[in-house]
This record gives sequence, structure tokens and C-alpha cells, in this order.
Amino acid sequence: MEQIRDRLIVALDFATMAEVRQLVETLGNAVSYYKVGMQLFYGVGMECLTYLREQGKDVFLDLKMHDIPNTVAQGAASLTRLGVAMINVQASGGPAMMRAAAEKVAETAADLKIPRPKLIAVTVLTSMNETEWASLRSASSIPEQVVHLAKLAQEAGLDGVVASPQEAERIREACGPDFAIVTPGVRPQGAALNDQSRVATPAAALQAGAHYLVIGRPITAAADPRMAALAILEEMKKA
Repeated sequence: MEQIRDRLIVALDFATMAEVRQLVETLGNAVSYYKVGMQLFYGVGMECLTYLREQGKDVFLDLKMHDIPNTVAQGAASLTRLGVAMINVQASGGPAMMRAAAEKVAETAADLKIPRPKLIAVTVLTSMNETEWASLRSASSIPEQVVHLAKLAQEAGLDGVVASPQEAERIREACGPDFAIVTPGVRPQGAALNDQSRVATPAAALQAGAHYLVIGRPITAAADPRMAALAILEEMKKA
């Protein structure tokens, strides 16, 4: 089990390297793990990964691949070569797609003799509320679908899933103690919800079974980001 600091992933939801450098320098050794998503990676490409690697940071590259199995498998191989710690696919792509990605990630890492990144699957976005969910005409409730997708991901050989903290306990019960649960939608007490719907505090998310917490604006938009991060770490220690 990692140290508490290694279980906090700060989301770099920025468009420029100047913003990234400023935040990473401000947070210093308080944070060791960062999420690079579409906005940043599509904007600056490898520059952000190279910089974070130079700073000794781990990276969750959050690009949510979703396509036919061969296309996703080849994409997963390309991302594995970048040396990041975690990558992801959309669980709704199905078992064959997830299995192809898992096999290709393992094969590529072994061929290159590099650490294999964790491969996780996105279940249902944490911004999705019941009204939005009803518009998709799913026969299952959100929690039922999340657990179903988590079990499919585990059977396909993935390391874990992205899910809201509200579903973490059910996933932990269904998939066991070693299956990674990465939870966005984490908000410290009193923080703004922004565009998140299914949320929990850091301590509550960990108590429910989450392993990694992805937190963005409560840290990145804080008046003092380092103090905000340290306060969240203190709360996590109490879980």
C-alpha cells in the first residue's frame, strides 16, 4: 500500500505549461502524483510528461480510449511507451476491447523492460446525475451499472476502475481488496461542487474503499494550493 501522499492525484486541468510549472513548483514535495487529461495533453503533448518526469512525479494519463479492440490496443501500446504510471479506457467499449488493451500493455512493457502502467476503466462519469442518466434509457441504476462495468473490467484483466466515491464500497465488495478504485468527485468539506454530481469528502471516499483520489479545483484554484493539498492529506490520514 502506498503512502497517503502517493494516493492523492492532483488534476492538471490547464492549457499551458506555464500554469503546470507554477502549480507543480508551488506544491513541491507535498504532491507526488498528477493527472494529465485531454486539455493539457492535446495542447502541449509530450512536454508536460517530460517535465513531470524530470520533477520525479508519477503521471495518470487520462485520455479515456474508446474504439474497436485493435485500435485501442495499439493506442495503449503507444501510451505504455511514454513511461506513465496509469492509463485508462472506457469500460463501455466492452470486454474484448478492454482485454485487448490489457494484453497489449503487458506485452509492450515486457518487450521494453519497463514498469507496466496500471490500466483502469472509466465506468460512469462523476458528473452524471440521475436526470442525465435517465436520458440514456439504461435499464440499470447508476450504481448497478458501475459495479457491472467494474466486474467486466476485472474479468478482462484490468487493474481497476474510475468511479465516483458513492459507488466505491459496492465495487470493493464485488471486486475484492486488490482492485484499484480511482475516484474523482472528491470535495473537501465546504468546497464547491463545480460540475461534479456524485461526490464525497476525501476521508469518506477512502473509508468507502477508494484507493486513489483525483482532486483538481479544490487544490488548483485555492488561494494557497500547497496549504489546500496539505489539508486534504491530513484529512486522508484520518480515514
